[in-house]
Amino acid sequence: MISACSFVDQLRGLGYSQYAGVPCSFLTSLINYVSGDPALDYIGATSEGEAIGITFGAFLAGRKTVTMCQNSGLGNMVNPLTSLNYPFRVPTLLVVTWRGQPEVKDEPQHEQMGRILHRLLETLEIPCLPFPRSEADIAQTMAQAEASMEQRKRPFALVMQKGSVAPHAVPGRLESESIKTDLQENLSAKENERLTRTAAIELILDALAGDEAIIASTGKTGRELFTISDRANHLYVVGGMGTASAIGFGVAHALPRQPVVVIDGDGAALMKLGVFATIGWYQPPNLLHIVLDNEAHDSTGGQQTASGIVRFAAIAAAANYHSAFAEDRPNEIREAVRLLRHRTGPSLLHVKIQPSSPGKLGRPTVQPHEVKERFSQFLSSTAK
Repeated sequence: MISACSFVDQLRGLGYSQYAGVPCSFLTSLINYVSGDPALDYIGATSEGEAIGITFGAFLAGRKTVTMCQNSGLGNMVNPLTSLNYPFRVPTLLVVTWRGQPEVKDEPQHEQMGRILHRLLETLEIPCLPFPRSEADIAQTMAQAEASMEQRKRPFALVMQKGSVAPHAVPGRLESESIKTDLQENLSAKENERLTRTAAIELILDALAGDEAIIASTGKTGRELFTISDRANHLYVVGGMGTASAIGFGVAHALPRQPVVVIDGDGAALMKLGVFATIGWYQPPNLLHIVLDNEAHDSTGGQQTASGIVRFAAIAAAANYHSAFAEDRPNEIREAVRLLRHRTGPSLLHVKIQPSSPGKLGRPTVQPHEVKERFSQFLSSTAK
């Protein structure tokens, strides 16, 4: 058994500053220590996949990251780990608990994941080591983890058994300011009067100042943004559906003076609505979250989504965003973007659009890891 301090201080010396995750009883002491240290940054995510998105964004912003979860939550991470961290070559140190470890009494829901945990990590091509259980093991364990992540540019996992970390007291509770949201919903246009996605993106780019970090959701949103204008400050989230807003939050939280705009889709936003609460709790003032809503999974053939009954602006207001607007006419959309870009955020703009896209729409020709590298360079240059 080791102290939380001994492990975290070793990581501190290696430059790790951003932690995110979802709790497990095995992780209690580690989370308590990190969240109580003012020099470190712990983000409590609403899901493990969201946590991967947050640390992905923080890494792009220049931070070394740790993502923590119970092994059952590793299942929620599979999509972003394989479709984001792998192609973009983004490492994070995973601390995964071993619930359901064979011959260790545990709850029945952990039995199968406990039995297959190491095989799952192997299938995901994520190398792993046991979480250190003595202080003498920490340096060597981290040396191997660091070497792997430096060479492979991908995650490495430490598998934590029960009782690996000595108890550490719970820190004081954090308080978040309750916001009186400026909620404005002005949806009156008929479907055939609404903008296409391409026209909406062009209008948004024109209304922005030009210095924003722009994260575009997976599917046709990113493809159309690339086709309209491929720039170093654009990140095309080619996988990890639903994580664009978590990535944007990760960037905005790590670089609070960098304006960040997320261009989301209705299907993607619905997939991970929990991130609205995370954004509302942590209050990134530099984040503008735009949801382009055509009530369809346009990238997969136009299947209908449930967004026809969803008031995204009202959800954002309930989740503590500063401003939440819904617009569907060009002039109002343009003015809303200009206004919200310069207001203290987080802000949300819900834009109703037509369900359509250009014929023979291309895809980004820049490889994901190249997009990552130039986007990170853009963030680094503006942070100076």
